[in-house]
Amino acid sequence: MKRYVIIGNGIAGASAVEQIRARDKDGKITIFTKERHPFYYRPRLPEYMTGETSLDKFTMHPLSKYEQWNVDLRLGETVTAIDAAKREVSGEKSGVAPYDELLLATGSSCFVPPVTGSGKPGVFTLRILDDADAIAAAAKKAKTAILVGGGLLGLETGRALIKLGLSVEVVEFADRLLPRQIDSRGAALLQKMLAGMGFSFHLDARTKEITGEPAVDGLELADGNRIDGELLVFSAGVRPNLELARAAGLAINKAIKVDEYMRTYDLQTAVPGIWAAGDAAEFAGQPCGIWPIAMAQGKAAGASMAGELSAYVPQAPSTSLKVAGISLTSVGNIDAENKLRAKCFVSDTVYRKIVLEEDIIKGIIFLGSEKGIKECTAAMNRNRHLGALAEQLDREDFDFSRLL
Repeated sequence: MKRYVIIGNGIAGASAVEQIRARDKDGKITIFTKERHPFYYRPRLPEYMTGETSLDKFTMHPLSKYEQWNVDLRLGETVTAIDAAKREVSGEKSGVAPYDELLLATGSSCFVPPVTGSGKPGVFTLRILDDADAIAAAAKKAKTAILVGGGLLGLETGRALIKLGLSVEVVEFADRLLPRQIDSRGAALLQKMLAGMGFSFHLDARTKEITGEPAVDGLELADGNRIDGELLVFSAGVRPNLELARAAGLAINKAIKVDEYMRTYDLQTAVPGIWAAGDAAEFAGQPCGIWPIAMAQGKAAGASMAGELSAYVPQAPSTSLKVAGISLTSVGNIDAENKLRAKCFVSDTVYRKIVLEEDIIKGIIFLGSEKGIKECTAAMNRNRHLGALAEQLDREDFDFSRLL
């Protein structure tokens, strides 16, 4: 009977389990996770903070699912070491677990910039359910909040804090919001829409020191300005969790190097029985970082671990979500530098940008509207030559079904 060990129970690890069980009904599967709860949909944590949803509504694999799969799920347990020679991992509570196939789906952790005072009471990050509980509890005693980072989760956290009755100041290092998902023109419209909800913004800003004794009472910026706040949340991106992989001697660049089957390496040689997927993995020089890619990598890893080598097929970067209740979808090359031809439509509530190379769609941004996303993405994936249709894409009433 084959023994599988998976470290991490996010989307990559959970997807791997599904693929393993589809091919191996009898193998022993053990999952180690630092989380105290089974697999849930992390992007809904801000809604959970406000009471708009409950944990059971966004738990994707309840305990009964693990029982159905006959999985040994070890919640709240950290793996302290990997012995690649003996094919064993060591859990801090349950001791040694032998494996034939090991998946590192260790995910990532919130990055906290080296800012003086970052360890003060009242300073938080939002990554797991326990963080959401802590922020919600602190918000009950506060009236003002500071968000360091204007990324996706940061803005959603800000929306939650506004709903909880706090005023929210956003401090962003970049000169616009969501630089990976949207260009400057779209970001300006998004900022205007968010300002109408109660957000205040400090762009192209540098943090200097978190003030207050003993707890936070504000943030001093590098330009000398000060922002008052009784609660501060860092949302400045994430960094992959690489400690175990590094100690095990695996090849690491920005994350754990893997091939198309999600096999790891020791220099140029594949390490027998060790695989990686999701935020902790790097394929073809690119770390993962988004949900759809982590899912696809987890599926490839699980199938490969079960003996059916399955290649991960790279996907165009794609983000589709609600930013503080406003729909935003970006796919492929958004051409933030405006070097390519693009057809744009702009109104007070909608920004649509379709990036073209010749007459083929290479990327899209849809802000405030979801009409046409499916059709544009399908045409892009097929590299369809649009011909004269390309000239009409900036029309407000364009019939996107013509792209199919």
